Amino acid sequence: MAPTNLSHRQTHNLLLISKLLSLRDTASPLTLLLDSLEQPATPLVKEYLRRAKLSKAHVTFVAFETLKRPEGVDIFVSARRKSPLDIAKEVGAGYQAVSNNPSRRRVVIIDSINPLLGSKNIDPNFHLPTFLSSFLVPASPSAPKVDSSLVVTYHQDVPSFPSQQPYTPSYFSLLTYLATTIITLHSFSHILAQKAARDRSLAAPVFGLEEEQDGVILGRLDSVGNQAAEGIALEMEHRRKSGRGVLEWYFLPPAWKYPPQQMKEIVTLLDDHPLYRPPEEPDTGAGDEEPESTFELRLTDRQRRDREGVVLPYFDAQKGDGPGEGGRILYDMGEEDDFDEEEDEI
Repeated sequence: MAPTNLSHRQTHNLLLISKLLSLRDTASPLTLLLDSLEQPATPLVKEYLRRAKLSKAHVTFVAFETLKRPEGVDIFVSARRKSPLDIAKEVGAGYQAVSNNPSRRRVVIIDSINPLLGSKNIDPNFHLPTFLSSFLVPASPSAPKVDSSLVVTYHQDVPSFPSQQPYTPSYFSLLTYLATTIITLHSFSHILAQKAARDRSLAAPVFGLEEEQDGVILGRLDSVGNQAAEGIALEMEHRRKSGRGVLEWYFLPPAWKYPPQQMKEIVTLLDDHPLYRPPEEPDTGAGDEEPESTFELRLTDRQRRDREGVVLPYFDAQKGDGPGEGGRILYDMGEEDDFDEEEDEI
């Protein structure tokens, strides 16, 4: 890839992740966070809350697993043991609270949707797209419209129950279909271990439940305690309105490395991380030189002058001194030639 195109891609994707995490201009109405036991989505959710506080956005937090109200949350909805209808009503009340200021943006965060989708008491007529859309649009048609964004966390390690109705897609398939942005979270230390194995043409290691060993739930590495390897890797898939998708990997540093009120962008491309990118070779300026060899391939100035002064035999044949003369070969004898009169007569 040309350096200009590479620089353009890096700049564009950095601006894109900043816009998505800050939820500006409703760039992604529905963002799906896919986490696991190896890498929970808690650090990324805290990053959403930090950016929402800096932009003074109204935050509604729907808690299925969280017990205490996180910092920076305006409305905290405890959704445990509640029906989807009751949850939608409480979230709708928060919409009315922010509708008086239409210029203010609204963010709805669901810490985990697995308890709702995996409940055995869920209504057979439960429609997931309708339930999620109720968080983005007002219940009353006369209410002013507010720019709303929804962030949903889905645990990939939690087994899902089969659908109660045949020939219907699973809830996970619906979520991945409806989401405009899908962010899969990975442990940075695991990404480094897998890359190191691929660089040596070895099979990439697996961790945790993927090891399929009895009693193994979480994978550990010797370098997990290294502060240089801390942080999370984000695998992003963003779907534009035109239908074109954008795929990119990012690195989010741990929260202790930056103050909460920092305005500077902290998310970087994974390829730019010093532990992930390959070491750069020093530029010696030898790109235009000839390949090295055991003998000299170039001519000296004296050899070049001698070569230019040599007159080849076919040059005289081009003079055209009459018919039959074009094929003569003229040869001037030198001192080292051994002249034999008998051979010359033949």
